[in-house]
Amino acid sequence: MVVLNKIYTRTGDKGETALGNGERVAKYDGRVEAYGTSDELNAIVGLARLHAADEMDAQLARIQNDLFDLGADLCRPDMVKDAQAEYPPLRMVSAQVDRLESEIDAMNARLEPLRSFILPGGSALAAYLHQCRTVARRAERLSVELASREDVNDQVVRYLNRLSDWFFVAARIANDDGRADVLWVPGANR
Repeated sequence: MVVLNKIYTRTGDKGETALGNGERVAKYDGRVEAYGTSDELNAIVGLARLHAADEMDAQLARIQNDLFDLGADLCRPDMVKDAQAEYPPLRMVSAQVDRLESEIDAMNARLEPLRSFILPGGSALAAYLHQCRTVARRAERLSVELASREDVNDQVVRYLNRLSDWFFVAARIANDDGRADVLWVPGANR
């Protein structure tokens, strides 16, 4: 359990932060960029939830919790030492990816097939979900880049990849099951 008695510590005043294993790194470190972007995504999901109701709100709440799990996973770089750790690190698992896939399939079953690309917009909820989609893609790119240099749990990348798809389909649901999607018209303003 986390106990935060004091919010500021002054330990980051010189541009460094601590990872979950206690290692100090620059605040621009690739690992910090990756989990910082997942935190940014989580904040945007919070904005989307202001416009969501019932089932969509519950799904977004689960995603917010998963994103904290994902950040906790990314902040612990010592995957090889997991078994030796005093407190085993929290790691993303395939069941979290499987849940997203199941939800995507259920939402997509309600939709007509796409015949055009969709512009971000429509309802307020759909616009926020499209913003979530793009930030999820950035978090995925940063995690893939990090994984090219360091150990990263492959479930992190899988989750972020599915999550951006989830946001795309959810945005269509938020646009009256796709009927209010804003369609791209190639060359419309030539």
